[in-house]
Order: sequence, then structure tokens, then C-alpha cells
Amino acid sequence: MSSSPIIPPAGPCPCGRTDRRDKPFAFSLCCGRYLDDFDQTPAPDAESLMRSRYAAFVLQRAEYLLATWHPTTRPATVEFEAGVKWLGLDVRSRSVLDADHAEVEFVARQRDASGVATRLHERSRFVREVEPAVGEQAERQRWYYVDGEPR
Repeated sequence: MSSSPIIPPAGPCPCGRTDRRDKPFAFSLCCGRYLDDFDQTPAPDAESLMRSRYAAFVLQRAEYLLATWHPTTRPATVEFEAGVKWLGLDVRSRSVLDADHAEVEFVARQRDASGVATRLHERSRFVREVEPAVGEQAERQRWYYVDGEPR
């Protein structure tokens, strides 16, 4: 079993998001806050969820991938291929279909253990649902990955 990559909190986020000056966002200020505090800090929109899911693949965080997968399409487990190195993410487009549905088209690049590079080009569908209030915690809206259509 391969060990999961570790990204320092101040290191660049694997999702590749940059600020207006084209400077990479720190992991802790970008996807790290969603991965490390899923219960309290949901991704605010479909693109942020898609980017955080990419970061979860890079970091082999199966629990986050499963938690952000809509229950109607979620697999029982997520397995990671040994030796895969994720090389980058390119968000091609984002479409808000209505208040609770969105799509994000992206290309994710990876290299397998033998050195063969591949591209995953997909248009992913997302849905936003309301989570009921629990105890002192107010109700909150959370985005979920539903499925994707290969391009």
C-alpha cells in the first residue's frame, strides 16, 4: 500500500486555484479547509467541491470523497491505484443550472506507476441539499457530487 501524500498547510493547493495575481492559494486557505473540517466547513459551490474532491484524490482521502458523493450514486468504497501521481487540474467550464444544480467540466491529468500519462475529461453534475439542524447547529446547505459524463 502506498503512503498518502502530505501537503504542508502553507504549500500550494493541488487543485491549482490561483488569486488575481496568478499566485497559487495555500492548501489551508483553499481545499484544505473543506477536507480537514468537513462537518463545519462545506464547500460553498460546485466548483469548490469539485476542486476539493480532486485534492482528496491527490491526498488519497477516501472518507472525504465518500462523504461528498450523493447517496443515490455513491459507491461502497473508493480505492486508489498504487503509484498514481496526479499532475494537474484544469477547470474548463462551470455552469449553474439553478439554485441547487450545477455542472463543472474539467480535465485531470495523472501518471500511473509505469509512467503512462492519462487525462480524465469529464462534465460532473452536482446537487445542493439542505442538511437539517442538529442540536445547537443550524441547518446548512451542502453540495454533493452526483455523477460525471466522460468527454
